[in-house]
Amino acid sequence: MASRPLSPNEKYAALVSAAGYVPVPLSTDEYIQLMPYEWRVVSPTGVRINNRTYDSPALIRQPSGAGPDGRRWQVHYDPYDISCVWVRNHRGTGWITATWRHLRTAPVPMGELVWDRAHQVLSERHLRKPNEDEVAQAAVELLDRAADGPQNPPARARRGKGGIAERRDRKVAARTRATSTPAWPRPEPGPQPAPNPAENGETDEKLAEVVPLGIFDAREEAKRRW
Repeated sequence: MASRPLSPNEKYAALVSAAGYVPVPLSTDEYIQLMPYEWRVVSPTGVRINNRTYDSPALIRQPSGAGPDGRRWQVHYDPYDISCVWVRNHRGTGWITATWRHLRTAPVPMGELVWDRAHQVLSERHLRKPNEDEVAQAAVELLDRAADGPQNPPARARRGKGGIAERRDRKVAARTRATSTPAWPRPEPGPQPAPNPAENGETDEKLAEVVPLGIFDAREEAKRRW
């Protein structure tokens, strides 16, 4: 359409429909900035998010000079990975990564959903507010029970309150497994062993020939008449 006047948006739309687009990955700062955040005070023990304590030697234990009252720091967190949070460095640049203090005792990947469920179960069981240690242990036990599968309780128990709670725990664990796939900047999984064709029932049949696509040339494409 060389003879037709087009706006920049119309030209971009025409090129995208003809040749597609190239997705650009987010940078470190963009990825963290898109996460939810809260304003928190950095205490001598660290920073607390949803009854969990995070700490780092790089944390500045002074008022930030930013935020509503000048004392709080902007803390970004990942709802699907509670292993660490990112504190914006208001006295410098970049982000300070603070890790959960129970990361060694509760290394199972989990998100806010499992944490809230464990907190709810303990609150209903003991009729009091549980502490961080108890919730961390209960969350790991919940995921372990879900990984072991149902224990085949009696039919009456399955229909009762206990059966409903067990199904709810399995649902929470299933959602946790579905969302715990490592995504940058979370750590990537280690190298996986190469698949064995014999185990998958594959044969030595010849594969179809792969035909590579040509490289898109915008100038040559513009010369074509549509």
